[in-house]
Amino acid sequence: MFRDVAFGQYYPANSVVHRLDPRVKLILTLLYVIGIFFVKSYFGFMLTAALLILIILVARLPMASVLKSVRGILLIVLFTAVINLFMIKEGDVLVQWKIFTITKNGVHTTIKIVLRLVLLISGASLLPLTTTPVELADGLESLMKPLALLKVPVRDIAMIMSIALRFIPTLFEETNKIISAQKARGASLDTGNIFARIKALLPVLIPLFVNSFRRADELAFAMDARCYNASDKRTKLKKARIRFADILAAVIVCAFFTVILLDRYYFGSVGINIDAMIFGGLL
Repeated sequence: MFRDVAFGQYYPANSVVHRLDPRVKLILTLLYVIGIFFVKSYFGFMLTAALLILIILVARLPMASVLKSVRGILLIVLFTAVINLFMIKEGDVLVQWKIFTITKNGVHTTIKIVLRLVLLISGASLLPLTTTPVELADGLESLMKPLALLKVPVRDIAMIMSIALRFIPTLFEETNKIISAQKARGASLDTGNIFARIKALLPVLIPLFVNSFRRADELAFAMDARCYNASDKRTKLKKARIRFADILAAVIVCAFFTVILLDRYYFGSVGINIDAMIFGGLL
């Protein structure tokens, strides 16, 4: 059930992307996510996909690890696609059967929404795949330092997020083990109506919560035994520094964001239709 969840799972590799400063990766990921919502043309989606493939190749990530993140939202993508395909009535009618109508605008809108969701989730999954939970926590802590002036417990928040990211894969693995154990005892989790399935999940949720609280207790004792505290006097084994690769990555992503904004707000106003130039009369 949860074997294909990729969020929170780190893929170890010796690549330039893995060695980037976590603060830079956090900011560039945010910029990428924002840029996705400004894409309105097929040219923009092609550019986004090219950037994504380039990052995957440079990071030496297997495509299967990236696509696992998309499997988790596959049902949402299909539902959204079907709704848009049949609900949008504007444009030339391509297919009409009884109450169902498929228009040209509906097809284009559906394709763009599917591409947006797939590229959004795939791009966002690269951050946990190429950055360890500890690096993510350090990066978040560094970026949130100004909030410390407002008495916000930045170090505590960073530690909580680090622990949460670390235990997401562990909880999924624990859930799979419990489900397998219940099925071995004859439990039926995949049959019956929705209420029967919810009721069948109770033998899974109860031991999962018990194990989660037990792990939290063990972690608290372990941190206390090592005299851990989140005071401002703590030191770091590795100090993050901005290097040339970080600057180059920032330039590439900023250039991508700039082209996306130009495509949305400028090219059309001066009569430049890149989609028509690339695809001709196919659109």
